[in-house]
Amino acid sequence: MAATKVLVVDDSLTMRALISGALERIPNVQVVGLADGAAKARELVALLQPHVMTLDVEMPGMSGIDYLAEIMSSKPMPVIMFSTRTTEGAADSIEALRLGAIDCFPKPRVAAPAELDAIIAKLGKRIKAAKGAELRKAAAPVAAAAPPIDWNGRLLVIGGDASSTARLFELFGAFPANCPPTLVVQHLGPGLVEGMVTKLAQQVTPKVVVAEDGMAVEQGTIYFAPQGDHHLVVDAWPSGTLRLLPREPVAGERPSISLLFAAAAKAAGANAVGALLIDGSEDGGGGLKALLGAGSYAFSPAASGGYTLARNMASQPTASDALPAAMLKLCSK
Repeated sequence: MAATKVLVVDDSLTMRALISGALERIPNVQVVGLADGAAKARELVALLQPHVMTLDVEMPGMSGIDYLAEIMSSKPMPVIMFSTRTTEGAADSIEALRLGAIDCFPKPRVAAPAELDAIIAKLGKRIKAAKGAELRKAAAPVAAAAPPIDWNGRLLVIGGDASSTARLFELFGAFPANCPPTLVVQHLGPGLVEGMVTKLAQQVTPKVVVAEDGMAVEQGTIYFAPQGDHHLVVDAWPSGTLRLLPREPVAGERPSISLLFAAAAKAAGANAVGALLIDGSEDGGGGLKALLGAGSYAFSPAASGGYTLARNMASQPTASDALPAAMLKLCSK
């Protein structure tokens, strides 16, 4: 298998060395070039044609955010952001993900390069997955919200990760104020769920909140699972209540997409609609099976692009840009 070629862009010589050194330890990953800013990166992209770029969020001159916007609006490529302010600067990180970055990782402190070991396994997976990721030009402006729906009582559950951020902005931007009650598990870096909720709440019509234990599940609200030591589930349907369960990780993840989907399948059965926005995830596949086994509708990424909508033994393709309308149709009378 051919190596995944990576270009490392960072204004710090030390960080370029740390990041490239970590990447070179990942099997089948080859660092083909180093750039200290956007100008040099443009030259090396044309010369070396890397599969993936790592990009510093904070750079003098053209910032990483501005350069990312340029990349995604002209010739999109998979980009993984690095930031010294991933938690404190959550707004910058979420904006990078909204623009189309695959993920955003914290930089190690210069005095402790071993910190990078904690994320190297995840980084390796993201680099390799990014090589074949579906790419679009810069995230489309948030669409006009749909007209109100005549809700049919179905619960909507969604699972994704950092690479799903642009899709979630597009999806929820097309939802009406009285959208179906929607529960979301999105795997993000430390401190980013709150930033995601804050930015979404500023741009979309429905109410967007971080889920809390004991919350009633209501129409017109999108609930994001909090980060930490708990899983998000719903205990009953209809008139469901959110519960945060202090259980062990599932498929290495907490909160778990699969556990949320399985809880929705148990509580709502055929009155649930699920959507897994990521392909090849260890967390999510089991939950999809639980939903389908309960007679629910379920969307999952299709190998040919777009999504597959399945229920029982039947399935049909759904184009990416048709996903919001398809979800709302399934949740309307």
